[in-house]
Amino acid sequence: MSDSRSRTRLVGWRQVTMRATEFEFRHRWWFFGAIFGVSFLCFAVDHVPVGARLAHRLAAVAQWPPAAAERVVFAVAAGIMLVAALVRMWGSAYLGRDVVHGGAVRTETLHADGPYRHVRNPLYLGNILMAVAMAAIAPALGSALMVIGITVFCLRLIGREEAALDAELGESYRAFVRAVPRLWPALRARIPAGGGRPDWTNAMTAEAYFWSFALGAAGFAWSLNILWLYAGFAASPLLSWLAVVAFPQRGRTEGRHDG
Repeated sequence: MSDSRSRTRLVGWRQVTMRATEFEFRHRWWFFGAIFGVSFLCFAVDHVPVGARLAHRLAAVAQWPPAAAERVVFAVAAGIMLVAALVRMWGSAYLGRDVVHGGAVRTETLHADGPYRHVRNPLYLGNILMAVAMAAIAPALGSALMVIGITVFCLRLIGREEAALDAELGESYRAFVRAVPRLWPALRARIPAGGGRPDWTNAMTAEAYFWSFALGAAGFAWSLNILWLYAGFAASPLLSWLAVVAFPQRGRTEGRHDG
């Protein structure tokens, strides 16, 4: 009996610790920004990015010029960032900007099209890939904080969404959970298409800020000029605002969340 109670308490503890509060979910973008900000503040004690350390080793092993090795390392990071942007845009195309950026979990309908046939949380997967890419330009301690912090926070947000969807949709959602992986994408679609159509204009406006980061990372990899990266970060709010003004939200206000 004591063992059973202990297991019950352990499961309950895990459910609480891996489920974000309403405050965390509503203000998740500020939490994401804080994690990245604290990670880069680690430059105060370590001035060398992880990517530069990797490039130094690559140059020594491959007998390459240091600049060439740095371009290769940061090009790989930029490539991961571009993949992250594409994954997020694919997911946003089936949700809509108001769902992606909304402050409440939406449980009216379960989307089962596009990337959601391969992975349940493509937008959070994109966030984690972004953290992996950005880790290359952070110091060692900051890189660890960034990847671990973003991953754990995404899991907490997922935990909150899954609990709400399970309570609202019941067995249909549980069948979806059994068929489709949470974060590690399946190469083949795990469920039939639901008949939804992507809205790529809506998706681009929802992910304008993310594309700004990706383009900044690509410019930095090409030029090794940190100003490209700063420009990508600084331009993201402006690009997001311009996208909203140029392309007002159209339809698609229903559906599950995954931001």
